[in-house]
Amino acid sequence: MDIASFLIYCTIATFTPGPTNIVILSIVNQSGAKKAMNYSYGATAGFGLLLAVSAALNTVLVTILPKVLLTMQVVGSMYMLYLAYLMFRKHTSNPTEVQAATFISGFLMQFLNPKVVLFTLTVIPAFILPYYHAVPAVTLSILAITGIGFLAFTTWVLFGTIFRVFLQKHNKVVNIAMAVLLVYAAIMVWK
Repeated sequence: MDIASFLIYCTIATFTPGPTNIVILSIVNQSGAKKAMNYSYGATAGFGLLLAVSAALNTVLVTILPKVLLTMQVVGSMYMLYLAYLMFRKHTSNPTEVQAATFISGFLMQFLNPKVVLFTLTVIPAFILPYYHAVPAVTLSILAITGIGFLAFTTWVLFGTIFRVFLQKHNKVVNIAMAVLLVYAAIMVWK
């Protein structure tokens, strides 16, 4: 497994602005870090559960239909390129509204967040299953990815105000850099 590509994809997918991170930023700015951390704990739990469900479904599918892995790699690469396109085109990162800052709302947000759902459905077949099939290895991978997600959420909590100012000031440059890194990660899925 290409660890660098895996870490780049996970980091970009979890640290870049998305619905969960924007909500966290809004909660920090309006309600403080404590409420944002409560929301982040729920988001992390939901993220981990989605990864586990994805691994279970992908493992079954790969066992039954070996060609599913190739399809999922194609879908995963296309999704990364789509995210790169969206990142390149994005002009603002203004949060729209703050949702309830609870553990449950953070948990449920993951199931409604297309970025997270598509990420969890693509990261396992693209980076883990081609190299690891044993339950302990897949479980450790899920825990590592969940840990990366938690780090992303807490980073948005701790540095929310700084990121908001920075993203507004240097929005286009940041978006182009993230788009280029996503294209790189999409290419690396095939190596």
